[in-house]
Amino acid sequence: MSDSGALLFARYAYPPNELGYCGPSGAAELLRADLPGEIARRARGFSGAWAYLEYLSPGDPLDPAVVEAYWVGNDLLATSDFSDLLGFLGTRFVGQRGGTWESAGGRALPHHSFHVFEVYPWAAMLRRTGNPTAVSVLDRCRIRTGKVVSVAGETARVTSRPLVWDGSALAPGPPREESVAWSAGGRSLLAGLSPGDLVALHWDWVCDVITAAQAGRIEALEERQLRASFPSPESVVPPV
Repeated sequence: MSDSGALLFARYAYPPNELGYCGPSGAAELLRADLPGEIARRARGFSGAWAYLEYLSPGDPLDPAVVEAYWVGNDLLATSDFSDLLGFLGTRFVGQRGGTWESAGGRALPHHSFHVFEVYPWAAMLRRTGNPTAVSVLDRCRIRTGKVVSVAGETARVTSRPLVWDGSALAPGPPREESVAWSAGGRSLLAGLSPGDLVALHWDWVCDVITAAQAGRIEALEERQLRASFPSPESVVPPV
C-alpha cells in the first residue's frame, strides 16, 4: 500500500471519523503522519469509501491517484466505463436502504459526491420533505471548496458556498465566511495554511490545500451529481 496514498486518504476521512459517522474508533490515529501503515490498516474500516477505492484499483486501493479520484476527481473518472459499478456496490452495500443508488443506472460514478447524494438517504429525504436538517447534512458531508481568509492557531476563517434548497433544486449559494479547523491537538497532515490558499473542506475541517484545477474538478463533479439528483422539472419526461 502507498504511504502517500494512505496519508491523502486520512486527510479527507478524518473529519467524519472524528465525529463518529464512519470508520473505526480512535480518529486521532489518522493524524499520525509517522504511522502510514496504521492509517492504511484503519482505512479498510471505512466500508463506504473503501468499496469505491477497491473498485477503482483492485491492486492498490491506496494508490494516490485512486484516492484522489474518489475524494477530488481526476482523469480516472473520465477515461473508464463504470457500467458495472452498481453491481459491484450491490455486493458491498447489502441492506443499504433509503438512497437512490440502486436505480442510479448510467449516472453512477465512483466519486464521493455520488455516495453523498445517492447512497445516503438524505437527498431522497430532502426531495420528499424539504427537511432543513437534510440540507445541513448534505452540505457538511460533501467535499466542498473554499478560500482561506485568515489563520489563528489551529483554526482558520474561510469563504465557501453553502448548499441552498429552493424547494425543488439544491445548489451552492452565495459565499459566506465560516470557521474551520486544520489541526487538532497539535497534529495535522498539512504543513500549514496561509490567507489566499484554496482548500478542500469536509465537515468543519480543512482536508488539503488544492490547486485551481482540483477545485474545478470538485465543483464540476458536484454540479453533475446535483443535476442528476435534483433534475429540473422540464428535464423529467412524464410516463406515457
